Formats: sequence, C-alpha cells, structure tokens
Amino acid sequence: MTALDTPTSGTPAPGTPVPDTAVRAKRSLVSRVASGAAGGALRVFLLLVALFWLVPTFGLLVSSFREPTDIASSGWWKVFSAPAQLTAKSYESLLENDDITHSLFNTIWITVPSTLLVILVGAMAGYAFAWMDFKGRDWWFLVVVGLLVVPVQVALIPLSGLFRDLGIFGDLIGVILFHVGFGLPFAIFLLRNFFAEIPRELLEAARLDGAGEARLFLTVVLPLGAPAIASLGIFQFLWVWNDMLVALVFSDSGSQPLTVALQQQVRQFGSNIEILAPGAFISMVIPLAVFFAFQRQFVSGVMAGAVK
Repeated sequence: MTALDTPTSGTPAPGTPVPDTAVRAKRSLVSRVASGAAGGALRVFLLLVALFWLVPTFGLLVSSFREPTDIASSGWWKVFSAPAQLTAKSYESLLENDDITHSLFNTIWITVPSTLLVILVGAMAGYAFAWMDFKGRDWWFLVVVGLLVVPVQVALIPLSGLFRDLGIFGDLIGVILFHVGFGLPFAIFLLRNFFAEIPRELLEAARLDGAGEARLFLTVVLPLGAPAIASLGIFQFLWVWNDMLVALVFSDSGSQPLTVALQQQVRQFGSNIEILAPGAFISMVIPLAVFFAFQRQFVSGVMAGAVK
C-alpha cells in the first residue's frame, strides 16, 4: 500500500461503513431537536388558543367594573386608554338588588345538596356494583348505563306532573331531586369502573382483619376513590350551577337560581346593565374557580375511571 492509499487518521476510508453508534447518535440529536421544536410550537399554539378563549371572560370582567354609560358608548378595551372608567359601583348595585342576591343563595342551596347526594349515593351504588354479589347485578348495571342516554327533556313533563301531585313543584327540593336523579347514572358508572380497579387482595385482607362492608367502604374504598369522587363532584357542580332549563321549569320566583334571574334581567338589558354584567361574571367565575382548584383530581379521576 502506498502513502496515497493510506487513509487519513480519524477519517474512514471510502467504502468503509459508518459505525452504527455514530448514526444513532446523529439521528437521536436530530429527533430531539425536531421534537423540541414541535413541542415548543405546540405549546405556543395552545397558549394562544387559551388566551383567545379567555378574551370574552376578561371583557366581561372589565365591563363589570365600568359605568353603564361607558359600556353603552364604547367597547371594554377602551379602559386601557381611560383607566378612570373602572369603578365598583356595579357590584354595589348588585348587592343592593334583592332578587339577584336571593337567587345567588338559591343557587348555592341547589348546587351543594345536589352534588353531595349524587356523590354519596353514587359511591355506595358504585361499590355495590363493583364488589357485592346480588341477583341481577349485571342486568341492573346495564339499566344504569342505558339511563345515560336518556335526555333531560324527556322527563320534564312527566316529572312536572309528579312533583305537582307531591306538592314540591316550584320548591328547591324539586329542583334538587331532578338534578340528583339525572346525575346518578353517570356517577354510578364512573365510580363503579374506578372501584373495580381496586386490587381484590386489598379488600380480602381488610375482611380478614374483621372489617365489614360498611367499614371497608368507609376506610378503604372511599380514600382510594378520592380522585374519581373529586372529578364526579366537579362534573355535578358545573352541571347544576350552570343549569337553566331545569330551573326554568321546576322553580318559581322564590326558588329561582342565578341563571334564571340573569335571564330575566336580559329582557331589560338597556336599563340594568350595571347589574347584569357583574352578576354574569360572578355566575361564571365561581365554577371556573372550582374547576381550576380540582383540575388535577379531575383529570386523574376521569382517566382512571374510564380506562380499565
């Protein structure tokens, strides 16, 4: 071999295959750069979508701190050039409106019991369907699953007659019972799927230690099912708080929630915008605060309960 045929140090000769490790390292570097760029672009896109989605909420917040004359004469973005427009008089007018404040308390009296009852009854039924043997268990569970597809509108007229016969039509108890009845099928379905994933050995060990069904449910199943129960609570709270159809049918002037009271205020939009804007923001910000406070439990509970 002559000097011209001798390969240069560190450079592979022509025809010599490149080592696999070098190829893999080069490909790994390229893939990391590409995935990082794609991930960064996706994050920016999602951030822009989130900001765009929050624009109406921010606009409603700004409008709730403006005078009615300012709202009628210009858009909410004008506050950036004239911050002196911001005032709390609209919230003072809201607190002085007896109809709005009373409806806000009605919303709380409807939402809290409806949520707690659905969680309590749904958890007990979900545990029974998951770990207790009784006749026709699978068929009854199929009935519960079938009730998930029943629309609310189907039951409005029959239950109106039933509640009228029972003397609870127009009362808070009627609205609560309706929400509990239509919230239970989803609650039982979600919690049953979650409880069924609890290891059987854990429950058998608790039974060997002398735990009965009630103690087993309270001390073992409920603590392990906390994520699913939290997600169920968020679902039910948001549905009941934002509901207007059921409240329009089953409530009267003394038991109407905030959604119905605001809907009635819309009819006089030109003369009471100072009440409508802060009332609408309060009606929207409370469920948002509840969701963001329990969003981790919401995601983990839904995924664990829905995927076997």
